[in-house]
Amino acid sequence: MELQIILPWAFFGAITAGIWAAMSFFAGAKSRASERLDELRDPTLRNRDGADGEKQNGMGAMLGKAAPTLSKVVQPKTELEVSELKVRLANAGLNSPNAPQIYLALKVALLLGGMVLAGGFGLAKWGMTQNGITALIIGGGFGFYCPEIGLWFLRRGRQEKIFLQLPDALDLLVVCVEAGLGLDAGMRRVSEELFDASPEVCGEFGMCNMQLQMGRPRREVLHDLGIRTGVDDMRAMAAILIQADKFGSSIAQALRVQSDNMRIKRRQMAEEKAQQTAVKMLFPLVLFIFPGIFVILVGPAAIMLINGLLSDQ
Repeated sequence: MELQIILPWAFFGAITAGIWAAMSFFAGAKSRASERLDELRDPTLRNRDGADGEKQNGMGAMLGKAAPTLSKVVQPKTELEVSELKVRLANAGLNSPNAPQIYLALKVALLLGGMVLAGGFGLAKWGMTQNGITALIIGGGFGFYCPEIGLWFLRRGRQEKIFLQLPDALDLLVVCVEAGLGLDAGMRRVSEELFDASPEVCGEFGMCNMQLQMGRPRREVLHDLGIRTGVDDMRAMAAILIQADKFGSSIAQALRVQSDNMRIKRRQMAEEKAQQTAVKMLFPLVLFIFPGIFVILVGPAAIMLINGLLSDQ
């Protein structure tokens, strides 16, 4: 093989090895004190090696072992950044304690994968030129931000589902409360009855009920419900329930008012989209339908006119 063919691949291998070595250097093993502090923050980390080692094998075990090392490279430095990441993942429905670690590990893995694929293609086609290095950077950047795009779509879809499902769940919750059930029992009943039709809202209610049974204060549980979903109407409902619980007012009346307001808001949004239909249909009509109608109506007359002009000549 010629030197011009071998040299780009050699440079690419050296760059990849250097990046991996830097990652391994900056993401060294934790000390025992740091591990014990992590176990105090998250008790599920205790005895994880023994329990997970028996359940996972093959690729799952390899990914589970590689996730902590990969995630350390882009680990948030402050508690505020960690909290913001957890809130974003919770808004997308990822409430597992290991979700931030897996998410960051996935970003690093896709970064390396994008660099390997795009860099290999660029170096093989253009060599060690500006185009080859640009392909390497673009591939790595796309792989790094691809989980961000997926997380954004997950958050948006889940929040829209919660917004559409919440009025019906609140109506049933009002019926349960007015029938004599408490707020905890009503939320449990709603999560059981509407799980097939409203799985997102019922899942959140079920998590709140579980936290209440574990002894957490109701005010903290309702506050976390609004933060965890990221939906403004859910936050307003949580604030209303906290106020009703604090001042001793009627929970059923507060829920009824919130349900009516949400239903009005949902109807207004539907009317707004209906009013936008005429404007949105204008462009397809002009681009696709009007040219066909024009050809059908004017085409025969144009053909006759052309034939008449040719016959006169």
